[in-house]
Parts: sequence; structure tokens; C-alpha cells
Amino acid sequence: MKVAKESIFISAIRAFFNTLLGTFGVFVALIPSIILFAILSTPDQKQGMKNKLEILPDLNGNTKMLSLNTPAILQLEVHGVIGTAHLTSKDVNFQLIESRKGILKNNRVKAVLLHINSPGGAATDSDDIFRNILAYKEKFDVPVYAFVDGMCASGGFFIACAADQIYTSPFSMIGSVGSLMGPFFNFYGAMEKYGVKSLTVTAGKDKDMMNPFREWKQNEDASILKVNDYIYQKFVNIVATARNIDRDKIINEYGAHVFDSDEAKDIGYIDVANSSYEVALQALLEKANIDEDKNYQVVSLYPKKLWYQPFLTQTKSIFKSFLKEMFFSSKYINAE
Repeated sequence: MKVAKESIFISAIRAFFNTLLGTFGVFVALIPSIILFAILSTPDQKQGMKNKLEILPDLNGNTKMLSLNTPAILQLEVHGVIGTAHLTSKDVNFQLIESRKGILKNNRVKAVLLHINSPGGAATDSDDIFRNILAYKEKFDVPVYAFVDGMCASGGFFIACAADQIYTSPFSMIGSVGSLMGPFFNFYGAMEKYGVKSLTVTAGKDKDMMNPFREWKQNEDASILKVNDYIYQKFVNIVATARNIDRDKIINEYGAHVFDSDEAKDIGYIDVANSSYEVALQALLEKANIDEDKNYQVVSLYPKKLWYQPFLTQTKSIFKSFLKEMFFSSKYINAE
């Protein structure tokens, strides 16, 4: 009796598709669960509350929830690159809106403390956050102070200009009043050397300006330079007005440099150098007419994490493991 032997190639193909179909079956089975999780998460969304409230320590280190008529300080954290993660204008605006809802309703928030450690980021988000804070301050007649603990550069300083007073830690860096777009790269020379061609189909004059795959035309960056200068002039005007500094000095002397705490104080970028969070909070309490010896709360609002997020993360990890195993197995069989 003759037994037909299956070729190594056929075995590899069979193993590959068995693993692929098995993996596909697992994730098809998970789809109803994922949909169910999404449905169960909708009540929070319907309530319109995007953030959860956290009680931060007061000057005595107390973090206990107090009565609903206790005055509160809202701390907004400007940490990281503006325009990314949970530091977009939309995120901050939701925090401001929700600081008048739930257990913070009935005008409990009496002041805002900006806690800043940011190298800057997107100009549009920086401007939106700045204007939203100004509008909040005017609408609810509350003081806004800033405490810088690290970096307060570019967009971070833009936002800090919404504060009535700016305090900084001894090792903070402040400034970088400037605007940057790019860098832009051009690969035309390298493509020409190796005989690579590129074709871009456009409609509208200069629609493909700064196309990196063709030789750039003379002055084709003119409109980009114009936009960049527009943003820069707006930034300079905001700093000059908010900090009461001669705009010519900002442009011609200070430029886009960053300054240490002492220098920033000397040129007027900040109000109090070599300070601390506690000193800034104490000054804000006094400005808001809140007695630090009586009850008050320091609160912050953080974006909610979906309760099924860890499940999705784990599922993604399992999927990657399946793919790795699938390709490893087929590769191993082929090597045989």
C-alpha cells in the first residue's frame, strides 16, 4: 500500500490558513462582546460628562470630599504637547464646562489655577485654550493664576498669558515666543539620481506647493511664510498686552529664546520667580477671598477612561501574538 506524502510547501500553506482561519474565528466571536461593551458605556455619554473629578490636596494635605457648598479651586493641568493626547482645546473646554456641573454646580468654583509644564504645541489649540480661559474668567468673574513647574514655552506660554499672575519654580524655563512650520524636506535630487518618477494630480493653483517629490519653484513658500508670520504677530501681540511688555523688545531682543525663572521675572514674562505650588495656591486663595483656615477644595477634572478599555488593549495584544505566531510558524515550516 502506497502512502502519498504531502509536500513541505503544501504543509506550510495548510498551516498558514489553519492559523489564519482560527485567528479570524476568535475575533468574530469577540465582536458581539465588544458591541455589548460599547452599548453599556453609552449612559455616561448621554449624561454628557466627559470627565471625572479628583480632589487634590489643599494646603494642609486634605483630600476628603466636603459639603457641596464648599468653595473650590479648579486646577487645569497643561502638561505635555498641546494639541495631543488629552491636551486639546476640546478637552480643556469640556473641563471648563463641566466645572459648573454636577457636584461643582451652583457657582462653587471661585478661581482657576493653571498648572503648566509644556514645551508648546499646536498654535490653534493654544489659542483656543487661551481664549476659552479668558471667556471663563470674564463670564464667572474668577481670578486665574498660573504655576509653572518645568517648561512654559511657546504654546504653553501662550496659554499662561490668560493668567492674572504667573508663578514659577526655581528651575522652570519660560518664553519661546515664536512660530514654526515644518521642517519641509525635498527628495527630488535623490529621486532623479535613482531614476524615480512622481506624478501628483491637482486642481487649483499651487495646490501641491512644497511637494517634496519635485523641484521646488522660486518663492512657492510665500503663502506659508505669510501664514506663519500672521500667527507670530498674533502671539507677540497677546504677550505684549497680557504681560505689558513693549512688542518691539519681544521681537528684537527676546525673540524665541527661553529664560530661566530670574530672567523671565526681570523682563516681565512672569510675576513671581523661584516660588512653589503652595505659595501660588495661597496667593490665589487670598485673591478669591477664600479663607485658607476654613474649608475649601482643590479639584481637577480628568478625561474618563472607558471601563472596557483594558479589555480592548488586551485583545489587541492577543491579536498581535496570534499574528506573530502565525507568521513564525509558516516561516519555520518553510525552512524545513
